Amino acid sequence: MKTNVFLLFCIGCCGAILLLVYSILPRFLKYKLSTLQGVLILLLFFITGAVAVYIKDVRNDAVFFGNYSNEGIPMLVKLEEPIVTKERSYKALASVKLVKHDQTWKSTTGNILLYFKKDSAATKLTYGSRLIITKPLQQIKNNGNPGAFHYSRYCLFHGITAQVYLNENDYTLVANTEEYWLDRYRFKLRDAAIATLQEYIPGVAAQGVAEALLIGYREDLDKDLVQAYSNTGVVHIIAISGLHLGMIYALLVWLFKRFSRFRFVKWLRPVVILLVLWAFTLVAGAAPSIMRSAVMFSFIVLGETIGRRTNMYNTLAASAFCMLISDPFMLWDVGFLLSYAAVISIITFRKPIYNWLFYQNKLLNGLWGLTSVTLSAQVLTIPIVVFYFHQFPNFFLVTNFVAVPLSGIILYGEILLLIIAPIIPLAKFIGYLLGYMLTAMNGYIENINALPVAVWNNLQLSVTETWLLYGVFVCVAAWLMLKRNKMLIAALSFACAYSIILSADYIKTNGQQKLVVYNVNKHTAIDLLQGDSFHFSGSDDLRQDGFLRNFHLKPARVLYRANIPGKPLITANSIYTIHHKKVLWLSSNITAHSTAAKIPVDILVISANRKIDMNQLQQAFDAKLIIFDSSNPLWKIQQWKKDCDSLHLRFHSIPGSGAFVMDL
Repeated sequence: MKTNVFLLFCIGCCGAILLLVYSILPRFLKYKLSTLQGVLILLLFFITGAVAVYIKDVRNDAVFFGNYSNEGIPMLVKLEEPIVTKERSYKALASVKLVKHDQTWKSTTGNILLYFKKDSAATKLTYGSRLIITKPLQQIKNNGNPGAFHYSRYCLFHGITAQVYLNENDYTLVANTEEYWLDRYRFKLRDAAIATLQEYIPGVAAQGVAEALLIGYREDLDKDLVQAYSNTGVVHIIAISGLHLGMIYALLVWLFKRFSRFRFVKWLRPVVILLVLWAFTLVAGAAPSIMRSAVMFSFIVLGETIGRRTNMYNTLAASAFCMLISDPFMLWDVGFLLSYAAVISIITFRKPIYNWLFYQNKLLNGLWGLTSVTLSAQVLTIPIVVFYFHQFPNFFLVTNFVAVPLSGIILYGEILLLIIAPIIPLAKFIGYLLGYMLTAMNGYIENINALPVAVWNNLQLSVTETWLLYGVFVCVAAWLMLKRNKMLIAALSFACAYSIILSADYIKTNGQQKLVVYNVNKHTAIDLLQGDSFHFSGSDDLRQDGFLRNFHLKPARVLYRANIPGKPLITANSIYTIHHKKVLWLSSNITAHSTAAKIPVDILVISANRKIDMNQLQQAFDAKLIIFDSSNPLWKIQQWKKDCDSLHLRFHSIPGSGAFVMDL
């Protein structure tokens, strides 16, 4: 890898030299070789990006803790955030500071996830706490379910490469803590803001939305409410983003306009605006979505201060370049893509859409202006939304029309609440009003979500189909704006290619017969996919819990375009035959006994059955493949795996190897 980086560096140096030579050429040669200049600039950008990716990957760091053995060697770790309460444990992000190697402590880099047993000892931990742990770390793995979120890659992009679950005896708390004053101050501000909101705003659901709206704190959000916001196209309200920073920026600009007659305001204005924007960014956790907005607004403010009118496309490009140089993995962040796609879409299409209609009435004209912004933002974001979330909110216009202005009022009200919090009677009154507005907004979103056609679900786009769809959208927009027939022909060509690929996918779907055994912790989940229908067998919890079902099962069904539910075809302790393949699901209410003749099966799924003995199982069934699903305890699966090895039986462990998928 280092050789490849050195090669890239040499190519970059050659490109830079050629670009320097080009700059001193006569004008007529520059004109003839203008294409070469563009190629060289693109080459330098490409190499810069490749080197940035290499540097940002923590595994390439010479002092990465993963370079040392992980067989229970002592590690000194520091908590980089306050612990977060989960359903069965406490969770915290930690950095590995030191590793004991060859009887000496070595400085290291890298982050890990710590999960603590819920006990009194863990409650004493906070940001800056330092621990010595000796328990071996575990690699972060995906569950292997088809179409599922790539969690291990997500963690790697954030510098997290391992995790560990700790009991009270698995770690030693070092007496002194290590805190950075800025982080300590940021966490204190965040906790103070949360405490104020919880004290004065009534209602748990309203408090959760208020915290997410103001500072991006999502731990108190109701999962079903988040799904409702997502289904109705207004999830950006509770995902801290450029919308919130834009509202604060607009408020500050409006306030300073009142004092524009004073000379000193010209220089005070940018300083105050930048300080407030970046303070808000830090309190909100400096998430990538708000960081890129802060960078973009900073470019705008600085450009206005030095008397230059900024081109928004150049401003966006500059902010994106700065963000990607600091963290190139943001390019895989859906929030990053949606943010820039939405802003570019608004800049490009808002004015043409606004010009469709004209109202002399100021109120109607203002409402149409807001509608044009909402419509224009969808043009370039629709393909990304469908590609990543596999759904489209049909009532996005209706919900945004109400929720966006109302959320702006609520955001300003929350800022006011924090300012006047010491005045208790007034704070209670403002908190009551905010609680009423938050409850009304939540109710409105939930009522829209309850409509039968609120969301167009189970949409699936491949990477190729997404680019083709972009081609259709961009060419149609160019045709409408520029009136060029070539753009219409190009749009029709992209549409034809998209239709051909989509038709081929549907033909493939209609003929599919698949068995999928999912990896869902402590649950049994089996899908038999036949064409565009699925037949589920497994734990009742997965049928009743919408969050579990959407997180674990829905991605695979969307991937394989199987969206029509059917009756369960595979039942416990019964053999099901399809395409000459015999499948047996052996559950906990049966124990295998030897029979006169072995029963032949192709796939044998064992779930929640600790009593099964592999020797007895071999005498009862002639199984080509045995599957241990995630409802079985890990210690029992380890025992079964040893028995299968000794008996020369083929097996597949769902917890260890991920989901099982087979064409029948």
